[in-house]
Amino acid sequence: MSRKGGSGGRPAPTAVVLLSGGLDSAVAGAWARAEGYAVVALTVDYGQRHRAEIEAARKVARWLGAKEHVELRVDLRAVGGSALTSGIPVPRGGPGEGIPVTYVPARNTLLLALALGLAEAREAGAIVIGANRIDFSGYPDCRPEFLEAFARVAETGTKAGAEGHAPRILAPLIDLPKEGIVRLGASLEVPFGDTLSCYDPDPRGRPCGACDACRLRRKGFAAAGIADPAADRAG
Repeated sequence: MSRKGGSGGRPAPTAVVLLSGGLDSAVAGAWARAEGYAVVALTVDYGQRHRAEIEAARKVARWLGAKEHVELRVDLRAVGGSALTSGIPVPRGGPGEGIPVTYVPARNTLLLALALGLAEAREAGAIVIGANRIDFSGYPDCRPEFLEAFARVAETGTKAGAEGHAPRILAPLIDLPKEGIVRLGASLEVPFGDTLSCYDPDPRGRPCGACDACRLRRKGFAAAGIADPAADRAG
């Protein structure tokens, strides 16, 4: 259901969009804008090895016309436990069994908590996240049950929730295969070339082309029959 605002002099409702700089978050942000939300983008530098995505997030936030782009630093390298925040090698041979080593312990819990705080401070009615349960690499914090549980946190653990208007947790891509995400992004004219999906880009920010994120992206664009303008950047 569209929530296009601004008519009759009424301001558009605000949504905090978790914007990593990757394909999924860019499409989720474009969806929020198309739904009539004024976007407050939130990008978190958590010490990830693929920090080139932060510059990608800045480009996407500008394209979205975000009314604010907040960048926070929460260095999870001290926690470790993931190939994205430690010296553990990023797998490049395709998905294996179980939860992959690119899972960052409790990452979406932490990111959503930061987004929730920002949403309260900005009186936002929604938090938008590009979580997906189909092509999600096995991450437990990309499942609907997790998002439903976090919605209860927002309702029970915040002033906004106590007053009956906790921000909604919206995951518009949750049931889409990667090709569906690509098609949705194309329909919303997302600048795919400005996004970065790689877990282990080179020092120049070029995708490796072999990690799980790169493989999923390539498969999605191929299945959608759409050329990926970022493909020629692969190292």
